[in-house]
Amino acid sequence: SVSNLLISGEIMRDYHQFYINGEWVNPLQPNSFDVINPATETVCAQISLGSEKDIDLAVEAAKTAFQSFGKTSIKERLELLESCVEIYKKYYDDIADAIQEEMGAPSKLAQKSQAHTGLGHLQEAARVLESFEFEEDFGAHRVFKEPIGVCGLITPWNWPVNQIGCKVAPALAVGCTMILKPSEIAPLSAYIWTKVMHEAGVPAGVFNMVNGDGATTGTALSSHPDVDMMSFTGSTRAGSLVAQNAAPTVKRVTQELGGKSPNIILDDADLEAAVTGGLLHMYNNTGQSCNAPSRMLVPADKLAEAESIAKRVSEKVVVGDPTAEGVTMGPVVSDVQFDKIQTLIKKGIEEGAKLVCGGPDRPDECEIGYFIRPTVFSDANNDMTIAREEIFGPVLVMIPYQTEEEAIEIANDTPYGLAGYIQSGNIERARTVASRIRAGNVHINGASGGYDVPFGGFKQSGNGREWGSHGFTDYLEIKAVEGYAS
Repeated sequence: SVSNLLISGEIMRDYHQFYINGEWVNPLQPNSFDVINPATETVCAQISLGSEKDIDLAVEAAKTAFQSFGKTSIKERLELLESCVEIYKKYYDDIADAIQEEMGAPSKLAQKSQAHTGLGHLQEAARVLESFEFEEDFGAHRVFKEPIGVCGLITPWNWPVNQIGCKVAPALAVGCTMILKPSEIAPLSAYIWTKVMHEAGVPAGVFNMVNGDGATTGTALSSHPDVDMMSFTGSTRAGSLVAQNAAPTVKRVTQELGGKSPNIILDDADLEAAVTGGLLHMYNNTGQSCNAPSRMLVPADKLAEAESIAKRVSEKVVVGDPTAEGVTMGPVVSDVQFDKIQTLIKKGIEEGAKLVCGGPDRPDECEIGYFIRPTVFSDANNDMTIAREEIFGPVLVMIPYQTEEEAIEIANDTPYGLAGYIQSGNIERARTVASRIRAGNVHINGASGGYDVPFGGFKQSGNGREWGSHGFTDYLEIKAVEGYAS
């Protein structure tokens, strides 16, 4: 199933095939697409973009497989997940290498964070399944939680295996069948994930993978009448289109979308620690995280000190070749993202925000690759474009505030509601502020949840929840049987 091809005199990954009904198959209509290594701007692989007919075949396989897989026992599915865990470990390094190649993640990030998420979600789904209650007793009546059926899964490029894992693992755990359409920008790790599913013994038709773009393959999947639910992670714009495509067939749609998350540094916080931690979190994954703390709200009388700290921290960030030792920040994923971020940086300057460090153009040492200068704007207001739009790059916006009440108002003044961050020396005060933030995940003093904590957003950041036991819910239907015990 895996072969190589020669492009420009070098051996590249040949990932043209799809995985349908337990077999690696050729596309019905070959449509080659180059995958670009963002650090070198060279072709590192080729895939094929799927057609509507490819999706039809995958959906039919999943629909047929659901007739038996939907009736499997907890024990059978638990053994399957445990097998997936063991095979994933075998391919762990390959997955990390693929993530580094397809989206430019530095070695430590690819190994310790990115690749680990796939393993973590499989392990967590198995842990939850061991004690998950699929039935509830209401005296004479019984409520059953049953698998929803055929699921369409569309995943993004920024945390590729994380988003695959947090969808596939719970779907398998509860007895659903599925079709995965990974991002065509970063499809390499998804291909290896599929090898894991195959070698782990996932029954034919239960897991299917078809590469493709949103306009053709994504639309075919989300509008397909035999798909019972869609789980989408990506931009708010694309998520809206998925929901519109799904509406005529009234299928369930769950979405994890964009964010413009506030990081409120209260006046009693350790400013050095708060600014440093917030900035390094922002720069993690080159700012390409939907829950990145991209708006730092700082007491006005501490803004100058915060700027100084931010500049010092930013200058220590090592940008460059993600395979090189000591590099802490790689490129953004594509030329499209690079151009978008450059435009927004220039917009911030035009609209009068103070440029503390960074700015437009590549870092001096990076002539090739989609590298962005670690950038901090300050003295911004919440009406500026850089404070409203999701930049999805290593660009932090500092916004001064006068009172705690004003900080909360600014934090919530956004169409998004994925995450929020509170820094304070008083835990009770932090909890009170957290209770007023309209977001699905609020982090106090840098705390971060594990694979068991639900992840998802309010408002235009989406609906539904992933991760842990809450992640099972999206893939279950509720059936009440009255008079069951009478």
